[in-house]
Amino acid sequence: LQKLYARVKQFDGVIIETTGLADPAPVVQTFFIDDDIKTKYRLDSVITVVDAKRILPRLAEEKPEGVENEAVEQVAFADLILLNKTDLAKDTELDD
Repeated sequence: LQKLYARVKQFDGVIIETTGLADPAPVVQTFFIDDDIKTKYRLDSVITVVDAKRILPRLAEEKPEGVENEAVEQVAFADLILLNKTDLAKDTELDD
């Protein structure tokens, strides 16, 4: 983000993507804890893309004590949830 800031005037915004089931907390915290980043950037929103066919089983997964369910974390942090692969899901899965 520091290197990108030199070119930031060319952008309307910056999108940061974490791949797979990553915990969004460290990324989000950067915008509130790091004073330099906080003065240069403003976190507008957190958008999570979820697999419509697989999200419910992922949310229901029980993890060992002390291990976070990353799918739950992503949904909890999200301001907006985009359903992906809805064409592969059954209507009953989409209704849930």
